[in-house]
Amino acid sequence: MQILHPDIPIKLKLAARIWIFISLLLIFQSHAKSINWGKSALKQQPEWYASTTAQATADNVLIYQSKFGAWPKNWDLTATITVEALETLNKGGKANTIDNGATVTPMRFLALVYQFNPDEKYRTAFNFGVDYLLDSQYSNGGFPQFFPLRGDTYYSRITYNDGAMINALEMIRDVAKSQAPYDLADKKLHARAMTSVESGISCILRTQIKRDGKLTAWCAQHDEETLDPAWARSYEPPSISGAESVGIVRFLMSIEEPTPEIISAVKGAIFWFKDVAIHGIHIEEFIDDSGKKDRRVVASSDDNPIWARFYEIGSNRPIFVDRDSVIRYSFAELGQERRNGYSYYGRWATNLVSYEYQQWSEKHNLLE
Repeated sequence: MQILHPDIPIKLKLAARIWIFISLLLIFQSHAKSINWGKSALKQQPEWYASTTAQATADNVLIYQSKFGAWPKNWDLTATITVEALETLNKGGKANTIDNGATVTPMRFLALVYQFNPDEKYRTAFNFGVDYLLDSQYSNGGFPQFFPLRGDTYYSRITYNDGAMINALEMIRDVAKSQAPYDLADKKLHARAMTSVESGISCILRTQIKRDGKLTAWCAQHDEETLDPAWARSYEPPSISGAESVGIVRFLMSIEEPTPEIISAVKGAIFWFKDVAIHGIHIEEFIDDSGKKDRRVVASSDDNPIWARFYEIGSNRPIFVDRDSVIRYSFAELGQERRNGYSYYGRWATNLVSYEYQQWSEKHNLLE
């Protein structure tokens, strides 16, 4: 079939073909496939965020924003929901959290969609989220897991667990920098955001655990008043975290002009990670005599280090805690449910203590 008349000049034919191609591309984009909610929502190709599918997803995300400006955790924000289900989801303040990427992930998603679809409703929701994060911050710079506070001490702790506080600070810092795609925040929020970041960094420095005059790392949760390491859930004791501390150090290393205090904090944590690294073991999965999946610690010839989730403050011994809150010093002493349902060992700091720290030291001329 002849689409273009043969008498049309070649340049016009080329321009017409380009126009047809762009039109078809836009049609394709408008029918772009849906995404699975989560981190992948922030990793699509830029053109996807211009699609009608992205807009429809963003509209759905708006539905889930609470009256305080937050979003729930562990929920598919692309799924349709009834009014009754939404009321249940928001009951008791369960939808107002920064845990497991909640609130921050939908805010980042809305900002990406807004760049291609500058609809005021996306900007308004984003700014509402910024207000929520800023309002939730304690005066000492820490962030609780849930806000408004739910009355449970666990939810009110300064929460480094699962990157909660660091995710919030990174989002607020992006607002303070006012660089695309996070340049849609109201100007009145910029000054608050900058102050918030400074306060958050101060809290991080103040909560770093020091023993025998040496800086170590952080607990997954700290008391919101005393800043001391604190219990969270029954199997998460006051301790030094070999997991959550990694994200904290990375945040400190991302600061463009680190102060002497920040430099000392990073160095102290890195030296601690190197000191408590465990060699010669790994976690093996197996089927026990009853046919159930289980895990155990076995010897390994692999020289790559592994770290414990919890280290005893003072001794740096790995500790293991079941739901009975009893401190144990052997992974094998845990019940089967916790052995298989929680990460007590991991290679969380592998890259951090090697080339990431090396690059950071070179960047700031700190090599000794």
